[in-house]
Amino acid sequence: MPADSQPTASSFLDPAALMSIRNLELRARTVVEGFWHGLHRSPYHGFSVEFSEYRPYATGDDPRWLDWKLVGRTDRYFIKKFEDETNLRAYLLVDNSRSMSFSGKTGVAKTDYARTLAATLAYFLAQQGDATGLLTFDETVREYLPARHRPGHLRHLMLALERPVAGVSTDLAAPLRRVAELVRKRGLVILISDLLAPAETLAASLSLLTAARHEVIVLQVLDPAELTFDFAEPARFLDVETGRDLFIDPALARKNYRAQFDAHLAAIRATCQQLGITHLQLSTAQPLELALFDFLKARSARGKLIRRRVAA
Repeated sequence: MPADSQPTASSFLDPAALMSIRNLELRARTVVEGFWHGLHRSPYHGFSVEFSEYRPYATGDDPRWLDWKLVGRTDRYFIKKFEDETNLRAYLLVDNSRSMSFSGKTGVAKTDYARTLAATLAYFLAQQGDATGLLTFDETVREYLPARHRPGHLRHLMLALERPVAGVSTDLAAPLRRVAELVRKRGLVILISDLLAPAETLAASLSLLTAARHEVIVLQVLDPAELTFDFAEPARFLDVETGRDLFIDPALARKNYRAQFDAHLAAIRATCQQLGITHLQLSTAQPLELALFDFLKARSARGKLIRRRVAA
């Protein structure tokens, strides 16, 4: 399929409606099942699953290892890899700083979107048999669960994600340094944050992970209002991380705000590109199924790029 194509949002659940499901694990399962259902009914039902614990069926393979459920979902034949063929260890790093509590017209707080996204990825990876760990942070590390795949681990991970936000500012250095210290084997590190922290500190923090040869994916979660600053009336704005209360006329501040915010985003993209890190910008208005699709498409494309470089 074309590199820039993806399923349409019309067949997926609106994020605000999804958040009405109180149980986080049920919410994640709803997203994953909706993702497979929507993908199967769309022109993209043949979407690659090379990122997973499956590989295409080849002549000579034992048909007993065919995954018939996957055949039913994708109309393609895949067999499960044996344990020594796949050893993905994924770590979810979830920002719980106070800036993540912001919600605009969508009614979906960034923290709820980020937690649901993390839960969705954890549920998806657990279905594949991959080991998944979790680290939540604000100005310090709050929760840490090592990457495991065993009965009960997914439930512990969901409970850790559901704990309330307690922090104030965002400190990316501490959690990324902690992961670099804890994770000795190469793995997949997924950072989920609004990245509303100084961009100049991001490169040094992320380079610790790339130097350890981890694959790193940055999922930047933003509210549409943060991108457009489309507030109409003068009002008091509260800086949720510093507590400062400012009176701002959006009509006067919009141009300067957007210039600074665009520069911040450009600096983040440049940092990720320089370090060979996949950066995806996600909106809280975007269905979680599409966020999962973008994540998997990015992983698949990255895997093909790595294979091409090895072949060269």
